[in-house]
Amino acid sequence: MKKIALAHDHLFQNGGAERILAILANIYPEAPIFTLINDKSVSSILFEQKRIQPSFLQKLPKVHKFFQYFLPLMPYIWSKTDLSDYQIVLSSSSAFVKGVNISDKTKHICYCHAPTRYLWDDKDEYLGNLKVNILAKMVLRKILPKLKEWDFQKAQRVDYFIANSNYIAGKIQKHYNKIAKVIHPSVKVDDFEIADKIDNYFLIVSRLRPYKKVDLAIEAFNNLKLPLKIIGSGSEYQKLKKLAGPNIEFLGDLTDKERNYYLSHCQAFIYPQVEDFGISALEAMACGRPVIAYAKGGALETVVEGETGIFFDHQNWAALAHAVLRFQQQRFDPQSIRAHARKFDQELFVCQLQSFIESI
Repeated sequence: MKKIALAHDHLFQNGGAERILAILANIYPEAPIFTLINDKSVSSILFEQKRIQPSFLQKLPKVHKFFQYFLPLMPYIWSKTDLSDYQIVLSSSSAFVKGVNISDKTKHICYCHAPTRYLWDDKDEYLGNLKVNILAKMVLRKILPKLKEWDFQKAQRVDYFIANSNYIAGKIQKHYNKIAKVIHPSVKVDDFEIADKIDNYFLIVSRLRPYKKVDLAIEAFNNLKLPLKIIGSGSEYQKLKKLAGPNIEFLGDLTDKERNYYLSHCQAFIYPQVEDFGISALEAMACGRPVIAYAKGGALETVVEGETGIFFDHQNWAALAHAVLRFQQQRFDPQSIRAHARKFDQELFVCQLQSFIESI
């Protein structure tokens, strides 16, 4: 049997999940990467293209634009993706890749970023924000319960779950009735640096999607009249641009070097969403910058109240605005914040992951 294969839901963005996959790809440089679709213009930043093996969806015209319409097909495609010749399949999953076809001799280790959100926790929000007609939404409401049942059954075939946080480990146990080993994602702290001078702005780095709650931050800073910069793009861009006042600047997608500059020079990093873990907050801390975060999800495992940032308890603009005002009255030590980020350094992640796999 071949030794190891990597599998990931899809490659058309470079978010936290893709950066974790890139680390796995570096640990196992000979392993092929199986995925549903691959946007080469995006994934080439992180991955050697000859290793990537997309499904037949890749050949369909405009598949990147209409990807969501293929949702009912995705479980079928993964169940027909035959990786039974491998000793170990290491999947990076937030959707259906956990259902990949393996043999009884194959060990399937799933690094789970979250149980499939639109099946378990965010179904109503997912359908409400989906930009399709009413008929398509009615069809999806009929299909989602069957996909949920499929998702549960395939999760039972996973030999070992790794969760990116205790928060997600709890969801894996709740939804799949499976115990997960927690190995926190990482940042390469040495890729970031503490700036000599801090500029007069707050910062968000995020994909512009409804669940990221960037609108909440915009409303807070509209009322505070304080400068806010937003790095990222997504389906909510036009809506958020119309909502924002003149004190809010959209910078779009930037290179890592450009993004890191803004991270290191901001007053604080704004984090209004519930994240499974939240690498971007750690990247800000690697720059010595404090984080103002909603007190739920993975942020509770990375941000230390009063030391590396502060929390707000209610997910509304007024609570965030109050936290920003409270933040301005406190002092934070950049070196201490950076030292805390080192507890999540990439070398530790690699060591923990390799140790776990070797123990299997």
